[in-house]
Amino acid sequence: MLRQGLHQKMLQKLSPQQIQLMKMLQLPTVALEQRIKEEIELNPALEEGDENVEDEQKDEVEDDLYDSEKEQEGERKDDDFSLEDYINEDEGYSYKEHTNNNSSDEERRESPLSQGPSFQDLLLSQLGLQLLTDHQYQVGAYLIGNIDEDGYMRRELMAVIDDLAFTQNIVSSESELKEILGIIQNFDPPGVGANDLKECLLLQLKRKIPRTPHLIMAIRIVQEHMDEFSKKHYEKIANRLGIDNESLKLVIKEITSLSPRPGSSVGDSSRNVQDVIPDFIVINNDGKLELSLNDRNMPDLRVSGMYSNMLLDYAKRKDKSSKEAFSFIKQKIDSAKWFMDALHQRQQTLLLTIDAILDYQQKYFLDGDETKLRPMILKDIADRVNLDISTVSRVANSKYVQTQFGTFLLKSFFSESLTNSVGEEVSTREVKKILLDVISAEDKKKPVTDDLLTKILKEKGYNIARRTVAKYREQLDISVARLRKEI
Repeated sequence: MLRQGLHQKMLQKLSPQQIQLMKMLQLPTVALEQRIKEEIELNPALEEGDENVEDEQKDEVEDDLYDSEKEQEGERKDDDFSLEDYINEDEGYSYKEHTNNNSSDEERRESPLSQGPSFQDLLLSQLGLQLLTDHQYQVGAYLIGNIDEDGYMRRELMAVIDDLAFTQNIVSSESELKEILGIIQNFDPPGVGANDLKECLLLQLKRKIPRTPHLIMAIRIVQEHMDEFSKKHYEKIANRLGIDNESLKLVIKEITSLSPRPGSSVGDSSRNVQDVIPDFIVINNDGKLELSLNDRNMPDLRVSGMYSNMLLDYAKRKDKSSKEAFSFIKQKIDSAKWFMDALHQRQQTLLLTIDAILDYQQKYFLDGDETKLRPMILKDIADRVNLDISTVSRVANSKYVQTQFGTFLLKSFFSESLTNSVGEEVSTREVKKILLDVISAEDKKKPVTDDLLTKILKEKGYNIARRTVAKYREQLDISVARLRKEI
């Protein structure tokens, strides 16, 4: 039954400007550059150039503006929009905090991306060299299109047959697909077109020459004992094949020299790799940390003078079409100023947050000793800068900081705390550093188990459970002791 009633509730909604700021805040430097270019293309009222206008031009515009406002003051009493807000371009809307002394024609250095044929293109070029009919070539090209970026053909052939029939109107059979796939498996890089890791390794081994005894033994191990080999049950393999450890070492070296992902060995322009561009640069100047934002290739922005003059011109007219044009130009100038203001606020928020992190982790940034990293969570920094935790998270998640010890993801400095034997709070990063050092120095013939790692940490004053040690080891991307064992 429907009923009418009065209800009162409080709602908190973000304005479009706040949403824009939040989106820009989480953008790293490279993405921000692209975002600025897109905004310039979309908004004709926003343009590149020195934000300072010539004094004579500014005085002239302001005089015309004053006269226009006087003439139409009576007509716009109810309109709180002031043209002066949109004409003046020097009222703190720049996101640049320093003077740009570079000339306008000075070269801006950018990091170019390498271009080259893709992995699929390489396979298609080899397919074109084969003596195939048009039908076979079409089937082969479709098979190549189903090979993933690692170089594997993981789809069932029957599913490919159905796709060929429904999408390409090509009738084929499983035997034909196997035949053409066999041709593709002879392409470079070796191992391409395999269904799984075992077949991938076999394809590579069988193409090697000369056929040495160790190569033949390697083929046999992959064919018959792949499960034991992947689990590093070397003693079991040696006993079954009746070979000694020295021969097994040579066989293992033969197999481990192969590529488990043949597709990744080929440069792919669709997977361009670009150097990490730091968002912050920290320099240790005789014990004093100096922080700067990396504003490489960042253009100066301003509101278009042409649009400002157009706004002034249309404000003097009284016809309907002029009012519509006035509203459109006003909206574009509003958007441009909001965008510049968001850039300015983004810069201030970034500097405020990273400065708090530097102050919190000052001992680490002075000498790079990870054991000096203090436990730090998002709330610690949020409380210092009086910002919401989500805002600090947006700053930390995708930003990099360049130091004299390397370039690091900002969020990597955040870690939980634990208490050592003397009651001091230490960072989990410190514990992980000890685990990494112990495992790096271990005897590979007898790798350190998680139980032994737990014991070593307790001896150093860190009372941590074994499951926690295992969790930290996995976070460091280190395998269990059995998989780290070598002969």
